[in-house]
Amino acid sequence: MDKIKQRYKEHFSNKDFLYSLIFSILLFGLSLVVNYYAGIYALERASEPVTDLILSNIRVYDVDLAFVYGPVVFWIFIAVLIFTRPARLPFVLKSIALFVLIRSVFITLTHIGPFPTHIIISTSKVIEYFTSGADLFFSAHTGLPFLMALLFWENIYLRMICIATAIFFGVIVLLGHLHYSIDVLSAFFITYTIYHIASVFFRKDKERLSRAIQE
Repeated sequence: MDKIKQRYKEHFSNKDFLYSLIFSILLFGLSLVVNYYAGIYALERASEPVTDLILSNIRVYDVDLAFVYGPVVFWIFIAVLIFTRPARLPFVLKSIALFVLIRSVFITLTHIGPFPTHIIISTSKVIEYFTSGADLFFSAHTGLPFLMALLFWENIYLRMICIATAIFFGVIVLLGHLHYSIDVLSAFFITYTIYHIASVFFRKDKERLSRAIQE
C-alpha cells in the first residue's frame, strides 16, 4: 500500500502526467456520450436481419449471465491493474476512448438489424446506456479485451488472459446470437489498427505505460 501511495504522489506531482490524465478522462467521457447517441441512431435506423454462416447453423444459447457479468469481472480486474500503477491510466483511457469513438462511427454507418433468434438480455438502465442492442459492428465484447492484450503485450500472463477473454466473449456473443460472425472476427483486425493509431497519437503515454509494465 505504501508503494502505491508513493506512485500516486510521484505522478500527481508531475504536471505533464496530470494534463495527460485530465485530457484522457475528458476524451473518455466524450466517447461515452458519442457512443450513446450513435447507439440510439443505429437502433432507429436498424434494417432487416441477414443470414450468417455461423448463426444460421447453431441454435441460440442462454448466455445472459456470461454476457452481462463476464465483462464486469474482467473490467474490475483491469481496473485493479491500472489503479495500482497510475502511470498506466492515461494511455489505457485514451486507447479505450479512441476505440469507442471509432466504433461509434462504424455503428452509424452499418444498420443491419439483430439476428432474428437471439436471447433477450435482462439489462439495467446503466447497461442500456452503453449498448442499444443494435450497435453490432464491431463487437466491443471481443475488441476491448483484445485491446487490453495489445496494451499489456509485454506481460505474457496479462496478454494471454486478455486474449483468452476476447475469444471467450466472442464465443459467448455468437452462442447468444447477439452479434453476427463478421462483428466478432472483424473486431480483432480493427482493434489492432486502433491500437497502432493510439500508439502514434499518444506516444508519450504509451512509453509511460511500457515503463510501468516493466517495473
